[in-house]
Amino acid sequence: MSKDEAWRSLWVDPFVRHLAGERRLSQYTARNYETALEVFFRYLDSETRWAGDLKKVDLRLARDFVIEQQRRVSRRTVHNYVSGLRTFFKYWIRQGKLETNPLVGIVLPKLPKKLPAFMTERQVKLLIDGPMRLLENEAIPPFQAWRDRLVLELLYGAGFRVSELCSLTYGQVSFDEGVARIVGKGGKSRICPLGRVAMAVLDKWRREFSVGTAFLDPVVLSNSGKKWNPRGVQLLLKKYLSLAELPMDLTPHKIRHSYATHLLDNGADLRLVQELLGHAKLSTTQIYTHVNISRLKEAFDQAHPRA
Repeated sequence: MSKDEAWRSLWVDPFVRHLAGERRLSQYTARNYETALEVFFRYLDSETRWAGDLKKVDLRLARDFVIEQQRRVSRRTVHNYVSGLRTFFKYWIRQGKLETNPLVGIVLPKLPKKLPAFMTERQVKLLIDGPMRLLENEAIPPFQAWRDRLVLELLYGAGFRVSELCSLTYGQVSFDEGVARIVGKGGKSRICPLGRVAMAVLDKWRREFSVGTAFLDPVVLSNSGKKWNPRGVQLLLKKYLSLAELPMDLTPHKIRHSYATHLLDNGADLRLVQELLGHAKLSTTQIYTHVNISRLKEAFDQAHPRA
């Protein structure tokens, strides 16, 4: 076993299993944390101060790592690296293998305030109409058309994360109540109303196209009838963005932004939107109020004679 393999087996693999098992973090968060560790250990290999002993990694060495990474990657990535490393050291302190967390007290670069991108209601309609347009032109078969329509309806109608959509089973859906019970980030549960239109599409999909509708059967299927993956959803979205002549940098998560923004635009309470999105902190949801304020000011500037 090489030195790298030994370190991974001793320190990284147990931590990654902890993330997936006990913490129940998404595979994307776990993968980002793994990347942070790989970058960090590569940096340590270039340093003599740690001498192969994690107990010798102190605040100064951690600070130097952060400074070095600011020259290489974005501020957001630096924050993600530090978040992963803090969690890593915290885990091993709880296991009794380490005594201190060198990432505590690290000063991070300020993140630029960036408002979430979203679509207008008209753009959403153009996007969601795409599968039926292709079906009418016989460009795709009914199975694919209704599957694609269902995916888009659920992303926008329920505000799902793409991972939540792909893991959705029939046992999580209450057809009588029109809701889905979702387990999101960090194992946090929430109830998502699906909406009248999405429920009608889901009901048709279940009756006419779904391979299985048992408690654990996945709702969203690939063309081969298997459980689908996030990459497939991302490629699907690109196709319909192109068809609707919408910006190609829009992602499934930006549909979620649109869902939240349109709820607030139409009078939904901020606390309610927080619950629907599954945000642990209200401050995470409050960014959408800045979107509304920005749009109000834009409308004022365009319409008021003294603007």
